[in-house]
Amino acid sequence: MKPPTLSKRERQIIDILYRAGRATAAEIHEQLDDAPTYTTVRGLLRVLESKGHIAHEEDGQRYVYFPRATKKSAGASMLAHVVRTFFDGSPSEAMAALLGSSKNVSDEEMARLTKIVKEARKR
Repeated sequence: MKPPTLSKRERQIIDILYRAGRATAAEIHEQLDDAPTYTTVRGLLRVLESKGHIAHEEDGQRYVYFPRATKKSAGASMLAHVVRTFFDGSPSEAMAALLGSSKNVSDEEMARLTKIVKEARKR
C-alpha cells in the first residue's frame, strides 16, 4: 500500500479523527489549532474522503466522519514505507536508527522489543 500524501491540515484532521474516533466537521473545526474557516474544513474533509482516508455516515442533517483504516494498520503501512525508503528494506537498520535516536528507552520497552524479536524468530 502506498503511504498517503497528506497536507499538514489533512494530517491534523486525521489525527483528530484517530483521537476522537468519530467527529462532525464542527467538532473537527473546534479542535484545529489556528483553524481555517469552517468551509475550508468541510472542503478538506471532502478531499480526504475522495482520497479514501475517511468516510462519513449521516446523522440527521449532519455528517459524522471517521477514519477508514485503524490507526494501527495505517501506522504499520507508513512504517513499512519508511523502512523500504530510508533503510533499504532492513528492519534491523530501522530499529538501530530508532534506538540510537531515543534518549531513554525503558527497561520495559527493551524487554518488549526482545520478546517481539524472539517471537519473530519462531515464525
